[in-house]
Amino acid sequence: MKQVIIVNEALKLPRGKLAAQVAHASVASLLGATAEQQKQWFGSGMPKVVLAGDSEQVLTELHQLAQDAGLPTQLIKDAGRTVVASGTMTCVGIGPAATEDIDKITGHLKLLK
Repeated sequence: MKQVIIVNEALKLPRGKLAAQVAHASVASLLGATAEQQKQWFGSGMPKVVLAGDSEQVLTELHQLAQDAGLPTQLIKDAGRTVVASGTMTCVGIGPAATEDIDKITGHLKLLK
């Protein structure tokens, strides 16, 4: 079990804003998971990985692939109160779900640096 958050690196968000958006994606995607998925993820130490995406298009595509695979997923759009315009896609959360199921969708992406 793991959770993955993919960040829209085209935005070059400040670290604090980036951290908040990743937290939004993690919590929102978790809330879409089944009780059993949540329990398994909590029991395994809540592993999560933050990956880099190139654009809003990449986030949209990954979100759709995760939905099609039946995985918990949430696309995060900013409220527009600080750094970016309202509705800007900042990241997408996928999981918690089986590692192999998530890796089929996100295994080609690189870690966020």
